Amino acid sequence: MIPESAKEIVDELREQVSALHAELVRYGLVVWTAGNVSARVPGHDLFLIKPSGVSYDDLTPDAIVACDLDGELVDGELSPSSDTAAHAYVYRHMPEVGGVVHTHSTYACAWSARAEPIPCALTAMADEFGGPIPLGPFARIGDDSIGRGIVETLSGHRSRAVIMQNHGVFSIGPDAKAAVKAAVMCEDVARSTHIARQLGPLTPIPQDDVDALFDRYQNVYGQTGAKQ
Repeated sequence: MIPESAKEIVDELREQVSALHAELVRYGLVVWTAGNVSARVPGHDLFLIKPSGVSYDDLTPDAIVACDLDGELVDGELSPSSDTAAHAYVYRHMPEVGGVVHTHSTYACAWSARAEPIPCALTAMADEFGGPIPLGPFARIGDDSIGRGIVETLSGHRSRAVIMQNHGVFSIGPDAKAAVKAAVMCEDVARSTHIARQLGPLTPIPQDDVDALFDRYQNVYGQTGAKQ
């Protein structure tokens, strides 16, 4: 059951999480029913996530299910995503995270299939991720093994995205929208660097320049109060 004090925010987040799944389709980050977006319910040990195996065309706010931080279904008529345990592990161990996204986007998956992190050779990458996008360990789907790999890789790291070996992208953010943005940007830089490397060696950006670019983008770029 959803606590009475959480019902209003849960209803709002169901609308948001449902709409954000359409962004995964719009940016070509998922195929068929793969991928998912989740959002922590502020002030409660709950999060919302896509149900397992539901078509994006059929996804509505009412279909989004609520789980506790152990990944157990709390509210909803459908079974939660097969990645629920991974999302729950991230929320339990990274209290600053308000949203988690998983995609199988093509170029990021190509890097994961090669078991390589994405090197920081573009200013857009320095801006958004503050350095390379790290490679996480291989882990089987179905329990919290993936979640452990995400937390171990991203804890203390500037990057909001990790490419899990032989799998795909998991991204995080202070809210679900920021996590979706990180997934979009991850695929964008994965594509560009993959293409560039087919032409020859990449030229990494020096660390002091990466630091300066990251600071400018995170603290100066854009409109005040409108970061993301």
